[in-house]
Amino acid sequence: MNEEILRIQHLSKNFGNHEVLKDIDFTVKKGDVTTIIGASGSGKSTLLRCINLLETPTTGNIYFHNQDVTARGVKAAEYRSRVGMVFQSFNLFDNMNVLENCMIGQEKVLKRSGAEAHQNALKYLSRVGMAEYVNARPRQLSGGQKQRVAIARALAMNPEILLFDEPTSALDPEMVGEVLDVMTDLAKEGMTMLVVTHEMAFAREVSSEIVFMHNGVICEQGTPDTLFEHPEKQETKDFLARFRRG
Repeated sequence: MNEEILRIQHLSKNFGNHEVLKDIDFTVKKGDVTTIIGASGSGKSTLLRCINLLETPTTGNIYFHNQDVTARGVKAAEYRSRVGMVFQSFNLFDNMNVLENCMIGQEKVLKRSGAEAHQNALKYLSRVGMAEYVNARPRQLSGGQKQRVAIARALAMNPEILLFDEPTSALDPEMVGEVLDVMTDLAKEGMTMLVVTHEMAFAREVSSEIVFMHNGVICEQGTPDTLFEHPEKQETKDFLARFRRG
């Protein structure tokens, strides 16, 4: 049995009177690629932000290696160093070059020396095909290049799991492939990943588990073959039919 890394139990999130997430339950095991799909507004990104403690759940618990990270006294920065996140909008520091962007978290949070952070940053920039851009500023890069730097930055922290929040939705179509290729390679290497995406081909080919969300609840989940070929719920069938027509 694969080791359980994340367990989400009875998670809900309200913004005022608006209930965005309702009683969410699922687990992520080591080496899994769990993909969360669903229409815009179904709560996918809010769920990811709760898991990374960028939003505080209203009720419920998030366990990381059986430790409740929603409990008082948990150091969010330390937890986030082990649960990396790649954002839709890259979130690179514009006043730093590519190399510095990939070093600062290592130095500030992990307390690595400059030399160690430098070596580690170069290793992961090479891995995503961005080593030749170490001196470039984010404004000099394409969207696809920025996202590959953002992935390298997250990997340089040596996280146990990577969260991806619609990592290709801000990209021009011709740049989507280069980011998905990096993510596919990571999956093949055994990286544990939790991915919110509208890229159905990626979800089908790379995922070990797919979670379909609808109106803030997990409507259905299962393996790619089960969900794509034999969806049980009408909401799942309707959602997938829209993509097939597209």
